[in-house]
Amino acid sequence: MRAGVVVTAHPGVEDLAVRAEELGLHSFWVNDTPMVHGDPFVALGLCAKATSRIRLGIGVTSPALRSAPAAASGLASLNALAPGRIICGVGTGNTARRTLGMRPTTAATLENFTAALQDLCAGRSTEYREGDRGRDIRFLHAGAHVNTADPIEFVVAALGGPKAAAVAGRRGTGLISFGLLDPAAWQALHDARRTARDPDSRANSYVVTALHILDEDEDPHGDAARDATGHLVLSLLAFAADTAADTPAFVEQLGPAEREAVRRLLDRRGTTATAPDRHTKLYPNYLGRIAPQDRDLVLPSLMNTLALVGTRGDLLARITTLEQAGIDELLIQPVINPPTEMAQLAKLLT
Repeated sequence: MRAGVVVTAHPGVEDLAVRAEELGLHSFWVNDTPMVHGDPFVALGLCAKATSRIRLGIGVTSPALRSAPAAASGLASLNALAPGRIICGVGTGNTARRTLGMRPTTAATLENFTAALQDLCAGRSTEYREGDRGRDIRFLHAGAHVNTADPIEFVVAALGGPKAAAVAGRRGTGLISFGLLDPAAWQALHDARRTARDPDSRANSYVVTALHILDEDEDPHGDAARDATGHLVLSLLAFAADTAADTPAFVEQLGPAEREAVRRLLDRRGTTATAPDRHTKLYPNYLGRIAPQDRDLVLPSLMNTLALVGTRGDLLARITTLEQAGIDELLIQPVINPPTEMAQLAKLLT
């Protein structure tokens, strides 16, 4: 299985991209969460100039954040800096919208956005609409400004389940998902994607997770393991806390211990599931290193569901199962010591 890394946009991110390339990793991704992290287009522009081989991805942007012309211009500009190395993840904006206190967009809007990006980034015209007004648009400044000749890879975020997978199938894109390590769930996504398109079509599937390789006799649920995986667990708890009132079905799927962790998180952040400003309390430091006082919220059940923690042999066995379920690339999101964690990933998969 190939290996890559996902980080937040910040000054110096290009140094991590250079190190990832030196380690032989296949791809380097940056989140697009405007009110929490830096700008991914700025970050990947720096990475494009500093690297020569590694593929560079945005994971993920959304029509609820950027218009198709603006996003296409950014992507095609990156493609001019790193020809043929750009990957664009697209989604409904599940997290990025919620950090604004808003709901994600629809699968239909996502599909129209994806189609427009694919057309524009390939040098074709596409319809652009604002309300009742629609016009055909295309790049008017090709050549040295943007690159529409080399292909850009597109992947659809599969948090939306079968609907998102069907969009990927109809648009001929790959899939990316966050913390989804259930082979059966991936089989269902791939089935939904194939059903919506030629069954023989092939596109890449990526899964984002965290990795912690246990030392001999190390507690799999000790402080080191919780620190390495806590950002994923707290992201799920924050989502559950944020949606408990308007989308209770997600919280209802959790067990008693997980629902209690959601309640404690709300109390600890000084907010409630119905407070209109809860997004300002739940999402600061989103996907950042957790505070020691929050380690008790990192439940073993959620660690095992969302992250890869174990001995080298245990991890290789789980990764093999994921590969058999159709995953092409394992992306880790490191927070403790990114260079060291990237090196561990490279060593594990080579």
